[in-house]
Order: sequence, then C-alpha cells, then structure tokens
Amino acid sequence: MNADNGVSVNGATVSSRSGPREVEHVGPVLDGELIDDTLPQPRRRTARHRFRRWWLHSPRVPLWLKNRPQAAQAAKDAAVAVLRSPWRYLGAVVRGAVVGVRWWRRWVRVADYRTAAEESEKLADKFTEIRELTLFRWKVTGAVLAAAALVVAVVDLVYGADPLWIAGAAVSVALAVLGRRKDGSPGRKPALAGPRTLTWTMDPQVLVDAFRDAKLIGKDESLRLVERATRIGDGWAITVDLPATRKAADVVKNRDALASALAVDEVQLIVERVRGNGGHAGRVAMWVADEDPYSSPPLRTPLLGVSRWDAWRPVPFGRDARDRRIDLPLVWTSLLVGAIPRQGKTFAARLAAAGLILDAWVRLYVADFKAGKDWDAAGQVAHRFMSGDETEHVLALVDWLVELVGEVQGRFRRMRDLDDLTCPESKVTPDMSRDGTLNMPITAVFIDEVQVPLEDRTPVTVQGKKLTAGEYVGELLTWLAKKGPAAGIVLVVATQRPDSKTIPSGLRAVLGSRFALRVMDWRDSNIVLGEQMNTRGFDSSRLLPSHKGVGILRPDGDTAAGADVLAMTVRTYYMPNEDWQTICQQGRALREAAGTLSGHAAGKDTRPTLDHAAVARAIGSSHREAATVAAERVELPEPLAAVVEYLGDDLQEGGRDFVPTAELVESLDVEPTAFGRQMGDYGCRPERFRVPGEDGRTKQVRGYATADIRAAVDAVAAGKLDPGSGKDDP
Repeated sequence: MNADNGVSVNGATVSSRSGPREVEHVGPVLDGELIDDTLPQPRRRTARHRFRRWWLHSPRVPLWLKNRPQAAQAAKDAAVAVLRSPWRYLGAVVRGAVVGVRWWRRWVRVADYRTAAEESEKLADKFTEIRELTLFRWKVTGAVLAAAALVVAVVDLVYGADPLWIAGAAVSVALAVLGRRKDGSPGRKPALAGPRTLTWTMDPQVLVDAFRDAKLIGKDESLRLVERATRIGDGWAITVDLPATRKAADVVKNRDALASALAVDEVQLIVERVRGNGGHAGRVAMWVADEDPYSSPPLRTPLLGVSRWDAWRPVPFGRDARDRRIDLPLVWTSLLVGAIPRQGKTFAARLAAAGLILDAWVRLYVADFKAGKDWDAAGQVAHRFMSGDETEHVLALVDWLVELVGEVQGRFRRMRDLDDLTCPESKVTPDMSRDGTLNMPITAVFIDEVQVPLEDRTPVTVQGKKLTAGEYVGELLTWLAKKGPAAGIVLVVATQRPDSKTIPSGLRAVLGSRFALRVMDWRDSNIVLGEQMNTRGFDSSRLLPSHKGVGILRPDGDTAAGADVLAMTVRTYYMPNEDWQTICQQGRALREAAGTLSGHAAGKDTRPTLDHAAVARAIGSSHREAATVAAERVELPEPLAAVVEYLGDDLQEGGRDFVPTAELVESLDVEPTAFGRQMGDYGCRPERFRVPGEDGRTKQVRGYATADIRAAVDAVAAGKLDPGSGKDDP
C-alpha cells in the first residue's frame, strides 16, 4: 500500500494518498461573489461635485452666474444701465416735480372738498367756504415760499453754498423716488408710454404688457423670465415661462397679435415652443429682428466654394431670419416645392439638385415640364434628361418611373442576399451606394412643373385596365415616394399649382420634406405644408411679394434650428444660371474622373427597361378606388357630381374623412337648404364632427362623411338609386 501523505490546506492537515493523482496546493480559499465590472459603476461624488451640481440647478442662483453668455450679457446690461443712469435720474426728478406740482394744485384748489360738495349737490351752498379756504391756502403757499427764501438767504450768508447743495440733492432724491417708473406710484397709471419698438429689451414690463395686449395672458397674470434678453445675430432673443395653464402653442398661433403688440412686422418675430429636457408646454423662446431680415440681398450658394459634396450630407439650402445656415437632408426622404409663378420655385429645386450633382456617385433623372432652359445645364450630368410639355414627354416620364419601380424592386431583392455587415438593414448605406459592383447609387428624380404630367388625360392601358397617363404617373410617384427612399431614391417635385385636384392626396401624404414659397391662400399653403399648419402659425400666403426665394420649410430631419422644430421660414441661397452651369460642369468633370458618367450625359440614351406587369402588381394599379371607377361608369346627378368633382382625390381612401357643409355650399355656390335636401335623397345626411379650429380649440362642425358620399356614388352606379330623381328604384 502507498503511505498516506499529510497535506496542509488553510492551516489544517488533510491526509492524501500518494499515487498517480497528486494534490496541488492552490493557496487560501476565500469567500466572495461574482460581479460584472463592465456595468457602469456608481461615481463617487465629492463635496465639490455636490456643490457644483447645486449651483447649476438651484433656482436661487441667478442664471448669469451659471452661464458665460448670460454673464456677458448681464455685464453689457449693467454697463448700459450705468451709462443711462444720469438721464434716467434726471427724468425721474422731472416726473417727481410734476407729481408734486399736481399734488399742490389739488390741495390749493380744495379739490377733495369741491368734489364732495358736487357729489352731494351742495356746491352752491358751500361755494363761499370753498372760496375762503382756497384764498387761505394761497396765503399759506406764499408764506411758505417767503419763509423758504428767507431761510435760503440766511443759510447762504452764514454757512455758504454747501448746505444748499446738500439740501438740493436730498430734495432731488425725494423727487426721483416720487417720480420713479413703476405702476402704482403716486400720480401714475399702468400704461405703455412711448414707442413700443424693442423697448422690452431694456424694460421687461413692456413685454408683459405686450402679452396682455395680445390677450395671451390675463390682466392679473405675468411672465417669468427664464433667460434675459440676449443679442443674437441682428436681433434680440429672450425665453419666458407663461403662467400656469397657458400654452406656448397658443402664442405660436397668435404670433401676429404679439407682433402687433410689440410694434414689429410679423416677419421680424420668431416664436417657438421650447421642447426637450429644457422646455415644457408653457415655455416660449422669442427672437425679434431689428429690421426685416429678408430685405437685404440674398447670399450666393456656398457650394460654389467646394470641389465636391457628399450626397449623404444635408445640402446647403438657405438661411433663416437669425442668419443661421439651414441645410436640407435629401437622402432617405423626398421633397415637395410649391409656389405661385415667379417666386423662386425652380431656384429652390435646383439648390437641392446642386449638392447631389457635386457627388460623382449620384445618378440623376431630370424632367423639365416647363420646357424652358432652367434645367438644360443638368443634361451634362443627368442619366436621363428631357425638357418639354407634350404628350410624348409625359409618356417618356411614365417609362422612366416604371423603370425606377423595377430598379427599386431589384435593389430590395439584392439586399436580401447581402450579409449583415454590408447591409445591416434593408436600406442603402453610403458604402453600398459607392460600390460599383452592387449598382445601388443614390438616384435623384427631379420633376419641375409636376402638374403637367399629373393632369395629362392621354389614355394608357396597364394590364388590360384603361386609365389616364396622369393617374398612372400619380400612382407611380406615390409608390416611389413610399418605398424608394430606403433603396436610395430621392424624389423632388415642384409645382406652381399646389391644389388638391392637381397633386393626389396619397402622394402628398408620403412626401417627407415640404417647402412652400408664397401661395394665394391658406388652403394652398396647407396642401404643401400639411393639414392645419396655418393654425400652428405657418401660412406661406402671408409672405410678402417682395420676398423672392423666401418660404416655409418643413424638413424631414435635423437642421440648425433643432430636431424638434416643426417648420421655419427660410430664404434660399441665390444661384443664377451662370453659377448653376458652373456647378453642372464641375459635376460632369467629377463623374468623368470617377468613371460614373452614364446615360444621356454620356451620349447613350438607351430605352428604359420596362416590366409593366411587375409594376402593376407592385403598385396595385389594377385595383382603383371604387368611388372613382363608379363615377366613370355612370353619369352622376347633381349636386352629387359637383361634390365628387370638387373633392377629387380627397374622396378616395386615405384622403379626407369629412368635408364641412359650409365649405361645399361656398365652393359649389348652391342654396344651403336645397343642397341639404338633395344630398339627403342620396343617403348623405349631415352630421356633427369635432374638428380643431384655427384657434386650436376643438369645435363641432356640421358636414358630410366622405364614406357616405362614396356609398352614394356606388349606389347610383349599381342602379339602387335613380340618377334622375335620387329616389330608390322600386
């Protein structure tokens, strides 16, 4: 047998047999627990850190002691106050003297006694007493003045002028206190004296009065200053908190009233709700320009000073009222530009194109239905290009769009075969767009005067179904706007007719970014920017005719104004034809160097590869809206036909759910009672719907549900209603 060997473990001896398995000494065995040191560990806070945290968050510490810009502004305000103090003191002394004279005049005229006698209708009986008392007080006044003059002469003779100067200073201080600018002071009434133009920068009370005058706060309510007035750009910025229950959204909606109260034009006033961690529903940030921020000449586009541009970066688009540069994101979104003629619509669309032209890996499709020369320079870089407004150009656009729909489908199929490192999601990445073997470049489609193809009535046949070319173009554009951005398709359309009949509601709903220059009325503005945008303070019909290139931008992405800003007024950069041609020539040189010049620009205008069957299955063109089809099959009676024609695409699924009776009566110019009776014959009964009003409050409005109107159209088409009488067939 093997002899036992003693092994010591933690000071104890344990017997072990010697053999093939030997006991290895591993040191002391300790108790413990398993911890994950990769998790964030609690930081040790020292007294210095705790004090710093208290200092930054305590409401008792003034803001100018926490923030360097605020401290600088406070120092400027203090310096201005010191320089203005002599004049303010002199003014207060004069006002105090006026108040004192008024007091003496009321006393010497026995105004209180006289008023009491008039109210008791005993003035005639008391006239003698009032007269005697008045003469007595005049005598007292004369005696006091004589005594004062005697005292001044004696003091000057005995002690010199020094006591008189001291007494005069004391009197002036008393008069200054009496005449201080403060509501409720003797002889003063709460009033906004003098011009209101930007006086609130020195006197916050003027700003409070302006909010009261604009009916944004009550007479007994006030504002809380969050950030003092600070000079930013060519204007003043200030942040205030509204009283409890008051909403910043109401201030934004009533910006015109506040501008009137501040005596500035509304284009000089920017009002925004402060969002995020530093804001709440009652916090308002204001910026007021010294003068019209859009009166100066526009700036040239900064793209003239760059050799190339990355399409994945937002494109320099313009500047806002604060002179901040606003860049427009284009990749993974789309853009709608709307305006009346000669307001800068084409210039805005070309600014969006300029950044993409300076990226050699971007493929361009340009269709100019204005048939002018504004886009001719783009033919040097465009993969496909045309300029014209004839039917042949509309049909050529149809072929382009069909080709692009097939391209998008092919890209998604190829993405499924790529590994997660190359394609993490079902979206084109920057590396993928520049990989020639994948053939997935960013493809930008620019269509100027898009209303021309959308209104074209040339009949086309798709999979045995007949429809107009305009309807087919609308369906193709809607599909591309929905699914194209993820595959690298950028759709930019511009129109001078932004109405509901021209641009289908389904297309408008999927265009991510909007830019509205001046239009005719708030309805057109809402069609470009989105429903109810005018009630949120954004109405491009209020822009001045002289403000060329100025519009309201509703971006789909981050801008210099912040990710939480809904929309902003922007003045686009100026890019005349010579600058546009320079950029296009530079873009062609970049493509020649990179070997990406193709299609029309390379002199190879090949016919698009078309697969109408696959496209029809993708966009579902064989299944059109029931109401539209029914309206084409049968002649509708009045006023149902007029209602269907007025609503247009808004009658389709995804359009409007409700149309007010007042809107139909006004637009169709019909007699309300007869109209209601005729619509009732077709099963359309007016109901009350809750809709947001222009003031932001919900109100009840009588109107018709579009579902009922569609049902009436179907009933007439099916023969269940007599088109002539509106009565059910027996």
